[in-house]
Amino acid sequence: MRAAVLHEIGQDKLEVLDDIEAVGFGPGKVRIRVRATGLCHSDVSAMNGVLPQPAPFIPGHEGAGEILDVGDGVTGLAPGDRVLLCWLPACGTCPACKRGQTQLCLAGFMNAGTPNFKRSGGDLFGFAGTGTFTEEVVVDAGCAVPIPDDVPFDIAALIGCGVTTGLGAAVNTADVAAGSSVAVIGCGGVGISAIQGARLKGAAQIVAVDPVASRREAALKFGATEAVAPDELADATQRITAGEGFDYVFEVVGKSATARTAYETTRRGGTLVVVGAGAMDDHLQLNMFELFFDEKRILPSMYGGGDVLTSYERAIALWRAGRIDLESLITHRVPLAEINEALDQMRTGVALRTCIEI
Repeated sequence: MRAAVLHEIGQDKLEVLDDIEAVGFGPGKVRIRVRATGLCHSDVSAMNGVLPQPAPFIPGHEGAGEILDVGDGVTGLAPGDRVLLCWLPACGTCPACKRGQTQLCLAGFMNAGTPNFKRSGGDLFGFAGTGTFTEEVVVDAGCAVPIPDDVPFDIAALIGCGVTTGLGAAVNTADVAAGSSVAVIGCGGVGISAIQGARLKGAAQIVAVDPVASRREAALKFGATEAVAPDELADATQRITAGEGFDYVFEVVGKSATARTAYETTRRGGTLVVVGAGAMDDHLQLNMFELFFDEKRILPSMYGGGDVLTSYERAIALWRAGRIDLESLITHRVPLAEINEALDQMRTGVALRTCIEI
């Protein structure tokens, strides 16, 4: 079967090969025919080494498709079922799951260290234990979440990561208060979803911050009340908040520099929500006096900061009701053979989300 492979960390191109085999099928596993997958910035971060991932590997973790086969002991799933892929399934038994913080379950991360593909040259890993830039994938049954028949595969794929992450950051993690002021730094697919979440919660002002003009224009269509370039943020803060700072600031880039800007743009007593996935050696510097004196809350948000199955259901319900726009998040579509074009679209910022049709 075909798949897009990164041979070594640091390479910026993927090679589409046709001699890949999905392996590991057996008890507790399912085999999925991938129909659509989104390109998330985390895939690029794994390719360049910002996020740890063994290589060679097949990127992709935001996917949807159909069940081809189920292993022994799998219940609730059958061949032909339409599913989205959850890259961070909850085990249900670890301390985090028992506390109700299923988004912090580490069971899914353990899968990332086990190869689930192979070719003549040896084993291949799937990014985040999945690897959706491929025609078929074998995953734990908990990674396959059934979706209703009226949810297209491309929409389901987005819900599998970007939408859940951004929407949940505003709704679950921040619990944005009605009438509040919000700034979102970084307006790709996840940032736009955070904007939609803030709008849903009733924020009065939502300022989108991004260096790419097309993304700023898009943010206005998704609910931002104003969109500015990074060098215009200080002026916007002065005009909108009289220099006090925003009630909520979402950092959706994953860089210490933008996190520091976000901290400084948050009002005293306000909330900074860290959504972007950054590198382990990129340190955010804060002094002990400002931490004490400003009393700003710093809230990291992992995968939307809540139970992902509940978040999926909520996103589908809101989409059906027309309360969130998911179709317009997909600005580009490419076949798997043109995956490197999708990477260029992400790196240049012209795409909110590119759907790879498989």
